[in-house]
Parts: sequence; structure tokens; C-alpha cells
Amino acid sequence: MRSDLVREPVRPIELVEYGTAVFEGVRLTAPDRRLLDGGAFDSRLRVRQLSGDRLEVTAYQYVGTLRLESCEIRVRPKYLGTDLDVLRMLDHAWSGAHDPLPIRQDFLAGAPNLRDLVCLMVVEHGERLLRRGVRHDYLTVEDDLRVVRGRLLPDRQLLRHHGRLDRLACRFEEHDADIDDNRLCAAALALAARTARVPPVRARARRAAGLFAQHAPTPPGDVRAVMAGLTYHRHNEHYRPAHLWSGLLLTGGGLDGLFTSGPLASRAFLVDMNRLFEAFVTRLLEQGAAGTGLRVDKQVDERRVLHDERTGLSYGAVRPDVLISGLRAGGSYRLPVDMKYKLYGGTKLCPADLYQAFVYAHTLGRPAEGEPPVCALLYPGDASTRHDRVAVRVIDGPVAARVRSVPVDLPAVLAGLAGSDPQGVPARLFSEVLP
Repeated sequence: MRSDLVREPVRPIELVEYGTAVFEGVRLTAPDRRLLDGGAFDSRLRVRQLSGDRLEVTAYQYVGTLRLESCEIRVRPKYLGTDLDVLRMLDHAWSGAHDPLPIRQDFLAGAPNLRDLVCLMVVEHGERLLRRGVRHDYLTVEDDLRVVRGRLLPDRQLLRHHGRLDRLACRFEEHDADIDDNRLCAAALALAARTARVPPVRARARRAAGLFAQHAPTPPGDVRAVMAGLTYHRHNEHYRPAHLWSGLLLTGGGLDGLFTSGPLASRAFLVDMNRLFEAFVTRLLEQGAAGTGLRVDKQVDERRVLHDERTGLSYGAVRPDVLISGLRAGGSYRLPVDMKYKLYGGTKLCPADLYQAFVYAHTLGRPAEGEPPVCALLYPGDASTRHDRVAVRVIDGPVAARVRSVPVDLPAVLAGLAGSDPQGVPARLFSEVLP
């Protein structure tokens, strides 16, 4: 029996991100210990067996599930309300489809976990593609035929079929649906059909997986290589959201490069909230900048800042999360933006974050005339969170740079995106970021 098949329910244990909890009556099995001792989860979850059948779990910035034989560990978001909110952030940050997402009523057995929701999205988009008709494309095929088709390959013919005229080595174009666009979806549907824990979703996944397998029977291979090689155009743009959810499921939520498709991905689904927060807010800023005359560039390396005076070469790159630039008030303007998924609340900003932001401000910022350069530091926070404004001064001198903290109220933003004026949400955030 396959190790990734759905098994009998195990005990769910829950904690919130950045939390530590001890659970009574849980003993890891030998396979559980081997999985955890491999080190794949060290930076995501710390699991320790204590005496007396107690299990200590420490969570970091990853939310989702880890399914063991002894229990299922569920890490819930601390700042967001539910896993469905995480799904909405994923959809807005990477999909851009803005389709209606599933609600709790779709799951009669109770509130789903994050992996259940992603399985549902894989099925929803797979069924849509099947209703529309899967895409075909031309593939270059080499085969031995009885008559010439396409181009004869003299070298291959000489090596394999010397002196034969009944077997001809040819290279030709085949119009086929067994392409990467469909292979990725087929593999994700097959995984959902084996591992989705909600019976209606699993049944729908089986039907869709069977139909997709008829069109794309070839496995996709390295999922990340396939996704990196995909290019979107008018013929396959409608596949983009399906590929997002398929890639998330096949990699266990590990878009940062840890997990690969296979049993490990079927055991774990852990999403890096730090990376998701950065992608989500960056998308909002890009949308908010529309029509303002300012440009939003993400993750731009600037190698002219750090200079090795001994060699005369660049000493390294300075790379803010976002750089807003353009013309403002008749002059050239630049505002570096740094993003931290940290629940500051009423505490002071971390010194390390301040030092980094000050470097960005001092070296990359170009404010309005007469003002010191500024860096905006964004992090999760509600309306009651204070807006810090920290200046660094030269001793006995003027202000050299300034850091402005801007809390992002994620629940309110998500509610606004689902409301009557979704376009106004990015515009309001963009205006808050600009000093």
C-alpha cells in the first residue's frame, strides 16, 4: 500500500505560529522519529518527545499541517483568523484569478485544514479546465516509423537501422495534450485523489484525475523545474491559477525550495508566512501604484552601495523588498520599503530591523527636497498599532535618515478585497506607505 494514501483519522493537535505547546498522551512511532530526525522540518517545526507520553511542539513562521502516524500537527495563523484567510492571501499574491474561494459550508465534517482547502482549489480549477477543454500543443517527437514523417535522421538511421528500409528514424511535430501545462495539473489531481481527507473532495479529485490522465499520462518530473520553465501567453494564461494550486500541493506548500513531490509533500503542507506576507503586500503596492506615475520594483539588487576599497569592486548587494521610484512633486523620488512578518504589537521595532532599514533609507532613499531620506517598514498590525517614526542623527548634527513603520491590518485588507470596493484597498495602503 502506498505511504501517501488516506488512512484512519489520527489525533489532531493544534498550536499557533510562533508558539510552543505540550500535548499529553502522544507518543511518536518509529517511522515518525525517522521522518523528524531527517532534519527536513528543523526550521519549520521543532518536535520533542518528553517523558510520560508528552509531546512538545514549537512552531515558527510556518502554518499548515504535518501528518504523522501518531498525530496530525496543525499550526494555525496567529494574526489571521483562519486557514481560509491564508488561502485568500495565497490567491491574491500569486494567482491573480480573484475567483470566489471555498467557504466553510463546503466541508460538512467541520472546519478544513489548509491542505484540505488547497486540494479543493486543485479540483475546482482542474474541473474548469476539463469543461473548457485541455490545451494541446506541438511536441517534437523522435520515433522509428515505416514511412517518412517530418525529417529523416541520417545519423540515427545509420546507427540503429543500417541497411533497413522498413524502419526509418524520423523527427516530427505531434499535436498532443501530453504537455507540461497538463502534466502539472494531472499530477496534483492524482495526489489530491489519494490524500484529500474530505470524502466529497477526494471523490471529485478521482474523477478529474482519471480524465486528466487520459490527456497527460507522463509524470511532470521535477515540479520546480517545470514551474520555472512555464511561460504564459494568450493560449495558456487561463492555466495560471491551476498551476499555482497544483504547485503548492505537489511541493507541500514549500515554495521556498525544501520539499519535492512525493511522500514528504503528502505528509506536510507548511506555508512560509514571511514569504507570503511579502508577496501579498508587494502585489497590493503594485496595484496601488497604478495611475500615480510611480513604479514599484521588487527585490532589486543595488551593487553600487557596498564598495570594496581594496579591490575597487562591489562588496555585495543591497536589496530592499520593494523600491518605489518615479517623479513626485516635480522631482526624482525613491522610497525603499522593507517588510517583516513580525507581530510587534505594542513593542519597539527590533534593532536589527531598524539598522537594515536605515541602510536602505540612507543609501537608496531620495525624498522630497529638504527632507532626510526615508525607509518604510511594513509589518502586520491592526488600527490600534502605533506608527513609529524613528530618526538616526549624526552626533551633534542633523537627522541623517528616518524609518517609518506602517502596520498592515491583514484581516481588514482581506475583508476589503472581498467587499464592494476591492480596488480602493491597494490605493489606501499605497497612500499610507508614502510619507
